[in-house]
Amino acid sequence: MGEINVLINKVKLEKRIEEMARQIQKDYEGKEVVLVGILKGSVMFMSELAKNIKSSVALDFMDVSSYDGKESTGTIKINKDIRDSIEGKDVIIVEDIIDTGRTLTHIKEYLKQKNPNSIKIATMLSKPSRRVMELEVEYIGFAIEDKFIVGYGLDYNEKYRNLPYIGYIE
Repeated sequence: MGEINVLINKVKLEKRIEEMARQIQKDYEGKEVVLVGILKGSVMFMSELAKNIKSSVALDFMDVSSYDGKESTGTIKINKDIRDSIEGKDVIIVEDIIDTGRTLTHIKEYLKQKNPNSIKIATMLSKPSRRVMELEVEYIGFAIEDKFIVGYGLDYNEKYRNLPYIGYIE
């Protein structure tokens, strides 16, 4: 395992999340939003995002897996579904990072069957060079190059999630 280099420091990260929260608040004025966090990676991003949205938000979670170590398997498995009904509600799927887009495409199609009013996606990080599925992402924190990222919820075999910044491993 190589050394961890800082890609996005804590201050820059928090400032961008505040901007995203303001945009979401503006876009959903007068509506209650359900944030659906994808476990475990989105937890830190989602809690910061939720804290910065001044209007009412409900929180729910899904646990899906598609990774084994550093590689995406391409197979998506739902380990934990959302608990509450999203019928007629405005949903924002909250993800830590979008790579190929396969997982999010699958989750979005799956949640559409639960008849929400709308579904949008918010991601802290996006790797456009890795995209294999056409996916509309309404809220993107940072577009990054193809590096192996850790910190602020992102892990390498369950390590480094607790770093207060986004780093990459050489």
